[in-house]
Amino acid sequence: MSDSDAVRTALREAAARRRARSALREEVLRIAADDADREEMRIIREQMADLAPATDA
Repeated sequence: MSDSDAVRTALREAAARRRARSALREEVLRIAADDADREEMRIIREQMADLAPATDA
């Protein structure tokens, strides 16, 4: 692989990472703004806590 090819590959990979982070950020903001979704997540967290094994700490 030539230096130019390596640079192009690195730039494409960096752009892909930026797009993924941006998409994740947008999804987090969308979920945070959705009251019904946040309530559903709270209920699921409570259910998961009820299912978790007891600890002897």
